[in-house]
Amino acid sequence: MNVVETDITGIYIIEPDVFEDDRGFFLEAYNQARYAKAGIPAVFVQDNLSQSKKGVLRGLHYQAPPFAQGKLVSVLKGAVLDVAVDIRFDSPTFGKHVAVELSAENKKQMWIPEGFAHGFLALREDTLFSYKCTNVYSKEHDRGIRFDDPALGIEWGEDTLLLSPKDESQPFFSEIAREF
Repeated sequence: MNVVETDITGIYIIEPDVFEDDRGFFLEAYNQARYAKAGIPAVFVQDNLSQSKKGVLRGLHYQAPPFAQGKLVSVLKGAVLDVAVDIRFDSPTFGKHVAVELSAENKKQMWIPEGFAHGFLALREDTLFSYKCTNVYSKEHDRGIRFDDPALGIEWGEDTLLLSPKDESQPFFSEIAREF
């Protein structure tokens, strides 16, 4: 596998080794020892799947400590624009983001450690998105940031977005509490 460092310390793009032939393909989606050696020493306790129509934007979400989550994300069907925003107040990249296209075809994964808000935009119909999480969901610790906050400068690339009422009413980046 190839692990690509991004402009933000701690976020990695993982390009797994893919073995293809006329029958299809095989790839190792996760191997704890290999990922730890690559700088991702996570222990995953919850797996989530979400299915989305084209134009659905989910995020930007995170959980506050002690239920903060690291996430290893990938796309099983379709494609997304995946975004992680640094919300670590003492980080030199505080408020900066990484955006990458993940798809069933490119088979890339993104590692998002604790201290980041995360969201994605489904670029195709019937997109199936996978999250491996380092902590369980806690409604009490669930937080978010507005996806369209001008302070973040995220270019989603779509004019018409489908959002949940919760995501439409998230606070602006300047309003988040210092939790990381």
